[in-house]
Amino acid sequence: MDVAAGLTEPQAIALAEWLGDWELIADMSWPLLHTRVLHIRTSDGEFVVKASRPDSRPGSTAHHVLREIDAHLELSGRLGPAATRLRHSSAALSILVTDYLPGELVHGSASEWDPAIYEQAGRMLRRITEPRRASADYVRDLVARARASAERAAGLLDPEQLAELEAVLATVQPGTVELSFTHGDYQPRNWLDDHGVLRVIDFGRGGWRHWTSDLVRMRHQQLLGHPELESAFFAGFGAELSAEEQAHLRLEELEQAVSTVVWAHAVGDAGFEEQGRGMVARVLA
Repeated sequence: MDVAAGLTEPQAIALAEWLGDWELIADMSWPLLHTRVLHIRTSDGEFVVKASRPDSRPGSTAHHVLREIDAHLELSGRLGPAATRLRHSSAALSILVTDYLPGELVHGSASEWDPAIYEQAGRMLRRITEPRRASADYVRDLVARARASAERAAGLLDPEQLAELEAVLATVQPGTVELSFTHGDYQPRNWLDDHGVLRVIDFGRGGWRHWTSDLVRMRHQQLLGHPELESAFFAGFGAELSAEEQAHLRLEELEQAVSTVVWAHAVGDAGFEEQGRGMVARVLA
């Protein structure tokens, strides 16, 4: 049964128990995703509610609420006011409540091209991705995911590109790498500029990966043709990429590029699908 703002009845009951009476300020849900994202107001302040329901459709992101709950528990206390804080959650009901953070979305604003924002983003990524732990399976699993996406990309990508992709994957030597807890979609779309102070939102793709995976979206969007932004970012991060990290980053880029094409095609996002094709071409070049 659907009730207020697209929440299920159990979700609405839980929200009322946590916050009491509330009013909707804005529905920030993305049309192609399967999660309700609501900006609400209560007597105690403003909050963001995220809620989803089981969804088996191709490309479903319903599980992102559960991953965001886990991410907040993993990062608790590490980021302070620079990231949104979890107030309430229920994995069983697939709903969470966080504080509403002030600020203007960096994507689409003047600050999207401000090196000072990228220097802060580099410092923030260093805080997000430490500490680290070793994994002997990650590279092998990443290659397997890339191959699985490539199989689903038949007919969506040029056969020569798919053959070249397989040739690259065939040269990868699985070995032990250090993993970090990563944001999963680290880019200006998930950054806020609060009068020059960077804040990070939306950890729905958070998970343990190689830290360079959080560079991929930026490298194929804002950093293209903007070396001053890249320099600022790594100045904030405090280190340049080693040769080993550069090689691993290419593998992360290939996997994300092909999976972007497949996912975007499944949900009918033609623009994002074309962006994925551009990523594939650049990485293979």
